[in-house]
Amino acid sequence: MTVPHSKNSYMPLAVPLYGEEFAADPGSIYTRLRAFGPVAPVEISPGVSAYLVTDRQAAMELLNDTETWAKDPRAWESGLPPESPVRPMLGWRPNALFNDGQAHRRYRSVITDSLSRVEPHRLRQQVADIADGLIREFGATGEADLVVQYARPLPLILFNAMFGMPEEDGPRLVAALGGMFDAKPENAIKANEDFSQYMTELITLKSQKRGEDLTSWFMDHPAGLSTDELAAEVVLTMAAGQEPTTNLISNSLSRMLSNPDYYSTLSNGALTAYDAVDDVLRNEPPMANYSAHFPRANVHFHGTWIPANALVLVSYHAANTTPDDLLTGGGNSSPLSGSSEPRSDGGAHLAWSAGPHACPAKQPALLVAVTAIERLTSHLGDLELAVPREQLQWRPGPFHRALSHLPAHFTPITPQKTGVTPWSSPSSSTRQAGTSTESPWPSGSAGPRPVSYSPGM
Repeated sequence: MTVPHSKNSYMPLAVPLYGEEFAADPGSIYTRLRAFGPVAPVEISPGVSAYLVTDRQAAMELLNDTETWAKDPRAWESGLPPESPVRPMLGWRPNALFNDGQAHRRYRSVITDSLSRVEPHRLRQQVADIADGLIREFGATGEADLVVQYARPLPLILFNAMFGMPEEDGPRLVAALGGMFDAKPENAIKANEDFSQYMTELITLKSQKRGEDLTSWFMDHPAGLSTDELAAEVVLTMAAGQEPTTNLISNSLSRMLSNPDYYSTLSNGALTAYDAVDDVLRNEPPMANYSAHFPRANVHFHGTWIPANALVLVSYHAANTTPDDLLTGGGNSSPLSGSSEPRSDGGAHLAWSAGPHACPAKQPALLVAVTAIERLTSHLGDLELAVPREQLQWRPGPFHRALSHLPAHFTPITPQKTGVTPWSSPSSSTRQAGTSTESPWPSGSAGPRPVSYSPGM
């Protein structure tokens, strides 16, 4: 039996990555896929097949070989149904993600040059202020859904400010992008319309009056973006920051709060919030499968014949967690979960992708995630999961590793006057989280350690 994966080519029956089975236990699916070798046939949506690279060495070769592999999806996309649910993630746009060569370098320079103007200390303070505001909204209740009420809105409120919209528009962006994950199609369609309206107003506002914000810097960049290119770059930067950052925060919290030894290791300095983030990047990357590439011609790649213009994805998750006896490159170790096999190469991973399209926002993303986690665990020192981690629900989809909800409970807190701490607790028994609020990096570190995270651009 065969399944169509492009306009005029076919591949063997593929393993689906979009259902509840994959969301609940991706590890068992990756074990099945490894039986095919470094490259496996998968289905990312009903009737839409692809090749998935599950081996780190093969992934590194693909990500660094711009002669064999292209990022432009238009030839493949021509055979995709207009209503396909994967089109928003894979359809061509005039931005850094879907172009090659000089066009890619031009688009990417807009993002990297603009992000270089973001001051880390100001960014960290922005994250802390947003975190405090979100915690204030649910702190007195003693319970929260840390995905819906914290990890998802936090980066969106931050982006509203970083891209130059007034503070009062933050809830609009949260509602619009958050609504795109709604299970009801009509709600998702309305959310998409609201986001389009938000983007129109943002670009109109910045066209009339520049500011110290990413949108203005994009507009004034020497690359000279057109209006369509500007919109595509802003949408890419927001989307590439929101979904992975939300998942990085919530996945890290779920691992931290399910580990009974975590708070003691915080107290004795053995682990930090950064270690929880790094553990997720190694063993449960927020974007599990992406880096869409297309061979420019028929290619025999690590034992598999792949036709020209076929969709080939990289599994950061599978590549990072390959058992040592199958390892041809890469590795992991998990000080928090203890669930992954020790690896012999010192812990390199692919969660930021690699090559010319590697994620350009690694340091800001780490700073945002670590600060958000530190702020939450320092204010809610006895934070605990409301259900065992094994009972948490994961959102189906081929590209991400994302929790639907993260219910937690804690001793209720109430806001105090502005000062050393914005919180007080009615209970003196609150366990103190050992995370520091002075620096987002481990003690003695000048900044983020060399790690890797994606989607790439």
